[in-house]
Amino acid sequence: MGLPLLLVAVALVGVLAGGVAAIAGFGIGSLLTPLVAIAYGTKVAVLLVAIPHFAATALRAWMLRASVQPRVLLTFGAASAAGGLAGALLHASLGSRVLSIVLGVLLLFSALSGLGGLSRRYRVGGGGWAIAAGALSGGFGGLVGNQGGIRTAALLHFPLDRLQLVATATAIGLVVDLARIPVYLATGGGQVLQHWPVVVVALVAVVLGTVAGTPLLRRLPEEGFRRAIFAAIGLLGLALVLGLAG
Repeated sequence: MGLPLLLVAVALVGVLAGGVAAIAGFGIGSLLTPLVAIAYGTKVAVLLVAIPHFAATALRAWMLRASVQPRVLLTFGAASAAGGLAGALLHASLGSRVLSIVLGVLLLFSALSGLGGLSRRYRVGGGGWAIAAGALSGGFGGLVGNQGGIRTAALLHFPLDRLQLVATATAIGLVVDLARIPVYLATGGGQVLQHWPVVVVALVAVVLGTVAGTPLLRRLPEEGFRRAIFAAIGLLGLALVLGLAG
C-alpha cells in the first residue's frame, strides 16, 4: 500500500474509530492498529497509533470528566497503569510477527464474543479478580495497543451506568497511555519521526471523529452497527493471524 493511499485509509478509519470510541469508550487501537500494521507491521503500528490514541482519549476524558468514578479509577486504573508499563517494556523485546499473532488472536476473540453475545454476558468475579483484569487489560494495551474489550468486560462488574462506564474506561485508557507512551518514545521514537505523516493524519482524524462522530453514529441501528464493527475487527484479526497483514 503506497503512502497516499495509506493516508486516505488512515483518515477515513481514524474518523470512524474516533466516533466508535466516543460511544463505546474504546475502538481506536482495535481499528487503526491493524490498518497501519498492513504497511509497517504491528510493532511499528503500535508506536504510531499510540500518540493519536492518547490525543483522542485525553479529549474524550475531558468531555466526560464529570462522570468519571474516582474510586474505580484509583483501583482498577492503577492496576491498568502498572500492566501498561509492563506491556510496553515487553513490547520493545518482541518481534513484529509475534505481536501480529497476539493482536490477531485478541481481535478475533473480541469479534467472536461480540457477535455471539458473550461480551454482554461475561462478568469479572469481583474484588481481586477485577484488579487482576485491570492489570491484564493494561498489559495488552502496552503490548499491542489493544485493551478496550478486556477493560470493559472487567468494568461491567462495577455499579456504573453507561455514561459512567464510558467515562471511567476512557480515564483509565488515558492512564495506560501515560504509562506506556514514554517507553514507546524511548525505544522507538525514531520510527515515530520517520512516519510522522501517518501520525499527524491519524491524530487529526481521531480527534474529528471524537468531536463529530457521536451524533452521526447514534443515528445508525445499534445492533446492526455493533455487528458490522465486530465483523470488520474479526476480518482484520484473521488477516494478522494468517500473516496477510503486518
